[in-house]
Amino acid sequence: MKITDLRCAVIGRHPIVRIVTDEGLYGLGEVEFTKTYLKPWVLHFREALIGEDPTDVESVMLKIRQRGSFKPYGAAVSAIEHALWDIAGKAAGVPAYKLLGGKVRDKVRVYNGSIRRKRTGDRPEDYAADVKWMMEQPQNFFMVKQGISFHSNMKDTFEDFHYGVTQKKAGYHGAMDQGMISERGFNHMLDCVIAMKEVLGDKVSLALDCGPGWMLPDAIKFARAVEKYNLMWLEDMLTGDYVPWVNPQAYRELTTSTSTPIHTGEQIYLRHNFKELIETQAVRVIGPDPADVGGIAELKWVAEHAYMHSILMAPHGTANGLLGLGALINVCATLPANFIAFEYPSASDPWWEDLIIGLPPQIVKDSMVDLLEAPGLGLDIDAEGARKYLRDEDADFFE
Repeated sequence: MKITDLRCAVIGRHPIVRIVTDEGLYGLGEVEFTKTYLKPWVLHFREALIGEDPTDVESVMLKIRQRGSFKPYGAAVSAIEHALWDIAGKAAGVPAYKLLGGKVRDKVRVYNGSIRRKRTGDRPEDYAADVKWMMEQPQNFFMVKQGISFHSNMKDTFEDFHYGVTQKKAGYHGAMDQGMISERGFNHMLDCVIAMKEVLGDKVSLALDCGPGWMLPDAIKFARAVEKYNLMWLEDMLTGDYVPWVNPQAYRELTTSTSTPIHTGEQIYLRHNFKELIETQAVRVIGPDPADVGGIAELKWVAEHAYMHSILMAPHGTANGLLGLGALINVCATLPANFIAFEYPSASDPWWEDLIIGLPPQIVKDSMVDLLEAPGLGLDIDAEGARKYLRDEDADFFE
């Protein structure tokens, strides 16, 4: 089997990768909806892939893996890798998880990072009402994640929240504010945590997406202050999201200062850039994103290395879309016992649920998702239904 074409179309807000072969099989991969601009970056790999055997996934990846980078530029490589596994599974007639070593669980646990409504504000009572609404959703999530501090509007709506420079209309997703947090801002965050925990109790766990942007002293103080609330983790306090470095030494000082679990990793590309973070016990939880880390095999390698160092695994994935959901389900079915749950990616637009073939009517039941048993990543796009969302330049995407 040979690759005859690599195509990419932005459908809605997602760049969708389609790898075509000379035997009629094709594979699909999806880039986060926050990265519509990556279509040319995907297509510049076309000449390198044509003529390769897509079922030799690692051989193909060796040609392109070094051309990616920290979020967002690892996304193009990652989506291509997903499409290769999709083809490999279809060629073998088995779900992709069978080719990754096989399943160790029949259902995969997920947490709520994407099913949201617009919060009424950034006061403690607004946060409390928001998590109450989340608790009442039919998915019955075991855990919700909330953005606070630099990963929320709080940094703008709460007067004198911090002493650093505040960006105005930065113009792109992932712009980072940073600086020492004021005492008033610090106490406001604590009040919001208390209000949420009063609603959630111990029925639904709470994680906080915190940044990045914190200075280390503030991070230590806050992690200690919330210890009694038994949070699942504090995420991306120092670096993370679109920050193209890791700073394991600072993370290790934060981690060893508190019993509150510290989490990071969604922006990191390749296992090599997790090495020091894991081997120095710099965090308690890592959260690579299969759509940014280099693909699903890359995520599995990271998870196994973390397992050997007693570090937990909770993959990121909130913006990955429904094809991205297929990739997450397949890889997380194979992960070792350090796996907690992955961040559930819902459809970025309501019509996506009508276009995706292979999903059950209710995807999440009691915070669990069934494995997809169709070959490859288990999902497909209704080509006829999707054509109305294609630009003229992509008219041949499904041909």
